[in-house]
Amino acid sequence: MPPPTRLVAGFGCKRGCPEALLAALLDRTLAEQGLERSQVLGIASLDRKADEAGLVALAASLNVPFQTFTAGQLAAWEPLLTHRSAVSFAHTGCHGVAESSALALSQALGTAEPRLMVGRQVLEGATLALAVCSA
Repeated sequence: MPPPTRLVAGFGCKRGCPEALLAALLDRTLAEQGLERSQVLGIASLDRKADEAGLVALAASLNVPFQTFTAGQLAAWEPLLTHRSAVSFAHTGCHGVAESSALALSQALGTAEPRLMVGRQVLEGATLALAVCSA
């Protein structure tokens, strides 16, 4: 039996998004894919979200690192996005925070060719994407 897939979660969210909403989005997405929280190795987002209480708390509750990236770093992943948002670009300078940050963290953790396992998922004011991680 192969080892379980290891993942990283990329999040985008409105300011003040509560941990409970972010956790619900993560749990729903994992359940739909037959995956578990224990497979998540890290959480990522845009650098403007470095102090976002809900994201910081979710990472702490999962006991995983929370890493952020600049809009310039995330823009490099645009060719791999499944969804490009003009609204996201207007607010952040990149076309997709969740997918881009998942791919960026996957690469930062050592994945030679990062790939999305689950594209952009939405729940109220939050977005999530999962990328496969070889770390």
